[in-house]
Amino acid sequence: MLNPAKRWRVVLGALLIQMCLGAIYAWSVFTPDLQGAGWSNLQTQVVFAVGLALFALSMVVSGRLMATWGPRRLAIIGGLTLGAGYALAGLTGATSFVWTLMGVGVIGGIGIGTAYVVPIAVGIRWFPDKKGVISGVAVAGFGFGAMGWIKLAGAWGGLLESLGLGATWMLYGAVFALLVVTGAIWMVMPPDGWEPEGYHAPSAPGSGGEDFTPQEMMKTPQFHLISLTFMVSAGAGLMAIGLMKLFPVQALTESGLSAAQASAIAGTAMAVFFSLANGIGRVAWGTISDKLGRKRSVVIMAASQGLLLLLFTSAAGEAWSLYVMATVIGFNFGGNFALFPALTADEFGIRSVGKNYPWIFLAYGVGGIVFPILGGLLGDMGNFPLAFTLTGVLCLVGAVAAWLVFPPHLDEARQPFTVHGFIHNAHFFGR
Repeated sequence: MLNPAKRWRVVLGALLIQMCLGAIYAWSVFTPDLQGAGWSNLQTQVVFAVGLALFALSMVVSGRLMATWGPRRLAIIGGLTLGAGYALAGLTGATSFVWTLMGVGVIGGIGIGTAYVVPIAVGIRWFPDKKGVISGVAVAGFGFGAMGWIKLAGAWGGLLESLGLGATWMLYGAVFALLVVTGAIWMVMPPDGWEPEGYHAPSAPGSGGEDFTPQEMMKTPQFHLISLTFMVSAGAGLMAIGLMKLFPVQALTESGLSAAQASAIAGTAMAVFFSLANGIGRVAWGTISDKLGRKRSVVIMAASQGLLLLLFTSAAGEAWSLYVMATVIGFNFGGNFALFPALTADEFGIRSVGKNYPWIFLAYGVGGIVFPILGGLLGDMGNFPLAFTLTGVLCLVGAVAAWLVFPPHLDEARQPFTVHGFIHNAHFFGR
């Protein structure tokens, strides 16, 4: 009989892997040095956006390869690729836009996407009885890791000041590779037919019992509604990450603080309040969704995020309100990465989540391109508030889209596609 404690080793491995993959969310700590080297707001956001896009695209390839290559090998390849990307950017001077784009954006993004789906797919297979909470725990390191890398580069470790940007990136690359390879040791699927004691696999639609192929999933209205919500909800948070220091520094300075004071407050808002809440939100929203239901949790998260973003521009000029907003926006943003993998498993099958979730995660890639670049462009035009207003409205639209999601039926997805059938299968009236 399989030792039940073995599945908890997967959690440890997942945290080690995701802690390093979360380095992409530490990007804002490097942007002041890059701007000091002559970069524009747009250039800083282009590297971030390209990294997010390659992250999402490479996940699709990783999901397809997992069945033949195995999760452990994919995680190792992802970790080594991520480390190589940061090392390349550091070796070539760190402030070169082209080499940073190639190293951190392209190579680093591919490394993150290659490894990211592994702990999610492995974790849900080992914990089908706790899909929400284990999805949250499996990606919690992503949020907590960002805070650690930011603080090590800045206030806690002083790496940027003592080593410089290039050496810091080379050191980070070596650490990322080492920790991800270590975490990959426990990335192994359970034996076929294994179930936790007292658990029996459900068969009803919307409970993870019906396994859709990616092609079948993409024929359903539910796939497109979920993707839309994920795109706007995650994209809004990604824009906030990119601007969480730039815009508050401007707003705090206009309120009478010195540039140094404003920078310190905005840095704390991002590095501590947003990042810590991002990690906590992943576990908390996953746990909440196991009790409240996945769909209802997504609706509440997206709607509240929209309202918060609409209020953010009026709150960014005061330290206490900035800290509050950074906390709750980060908390909701983290929820995306616990709720959407679990929702994908519920709607389209537990055993298929490794192949299916990367396709839904492409919405994150689209949001990662559109929203940060939009924020950078509007920032260069001197209109940060418009960026937050637009994303706030779109999050409210996403909440409505999530509310329209009802469990799909596999037999309907296997029928030839027609517009009438697509609308009929949407179950807008709860059929």
